[in-house]
Amino acid sequence: MTETLKTAAFLLAAIALVIAASVTQPEQRAASIFNDEGQPFYPEFRDPQSVKAIEVVDYDEATATARPLKVEFRKSRWLIASNHDYPIDVGDRLAKTAAALIDVRKDRVVSNLPQDHGKYGVIDPLDPKVTDLQGRGKRVTLLDAQKTVLADFILGKPVENKPWRYVRTPGDKRVYAVKTDADPSARFADWVNAGLLRIPTANIRKVTIAGYSVNPSAGTIDQGESTVLTRENGEWKSANGAVKPEKAKVMAATLDTLKIVDARPKPIELAHDLREGQMQLSMTTALTLRQFGFLLTQSGRILATDGEMSVEMANGVAYQIRFGDVASTSSDVAKAAGGDRYVFVTASWKPERATSSGDSSGAGEKAARDLNSRFADWFYVISNADFQKLRLR
Repeated sequence: MTETLKTAAFLLAAIALVIAASVTQPEQRAASIFNDEGQPFYPEFRDPQSVKAIEVVDYDEATATARPLKVEFRKSRWLIASNHDYPIDVGDRLAKTAAALIDVRKDRVVSNLPQDHGKYGVIDPLDPKVTDLQGRGKRVTLLDAQKTVLADFILGKPVENKPWRYVRTPGDKRVYAVKTDADPSARFADWVNAGLLRIPTANIRKVTIAGYSVNPSAGTIDQGESTVLTRENGEWKSANGAVKPEKAKVMAATLDTLKIVDARPKPIELAHDLREGQMQLSMTTALTLRQFGFLLTQSGRILATDGEMSVEMANGVAYQIRFGDVASTSSDVAKAAGGDRYVFVTASWKPERATSSGDSSGAGEKAARDLNSRFADWFYVISNADFQKLRLR
């Protein structure tokens, strides 16, 4: 065969290969996109009891901030590490979350393109390189006792007309439609026993609202007005009809369902004093209280930035609820609108406060001690909405 014929044969063979590649390569590429469908994300993660920490990061588009929550098993109990180690009884919440993320499979590939992440809501909320405020998902990370990652997901938008949602793993551009109902919360109140007072409305007999306000920096007090509400035969009454019964009912219902949205620890010495019922008039105590909007007077009385209220019960127990500063956890927007509020809660008991159908045997006194023990360790935070319902402005 001459050199010319050899060259022509090679050229024809090369052209044939190019044509074959152009026909078959798209099929091969398409097949490679779906090559992991049906496989588990984390095949080694099989035991929900191995989970000793869970991190949940949600994204607040209104404030353009990531909202992290971390729960850990330490000191032989579960703590919200992201909220000053607030102790919780998780019950089956964490077990359900872990079980919902075990054996999660890559049911259906929907995209292999990073530009589609916003469309499916699977942008990593922790990714600082992404400037988009929308399309960020919820990142959920499960870890064992050695802080080894057992599973790590970005949960995106729900799939239309299916109990599925779009899911991606950090560092992987591929997006899947996955059959899972896992949706752990990043809200503090969803992990704790959020009821603060836990008092049935029917047991409330009298509410006294002291509407004073304090300027701790200037040391001045605006006495304002006080309102006394009494409950008789199931109806609320106030002097001169100053408060409408409907407003009083809303206030009483709010006391029954009052929930904490966050908490800050009190110093050990202050917590000890509150359990013992003997407040020390120290500079440390005074400075600590002032940080949260409370003022310790020379007589040992605790005043609050925005007044206080006393709630008397049928068994002779009275709750003293003092309203401090706007909580530091509130955003600038929330602060401008009022913001969540620090509260300082204590309890007391007097036999003369007990009604004939109440308790004067000493059980009420024990109840007050138990309540002070529960309230002693924390400055609680309540929502601005609840604060407004209690203040009856």
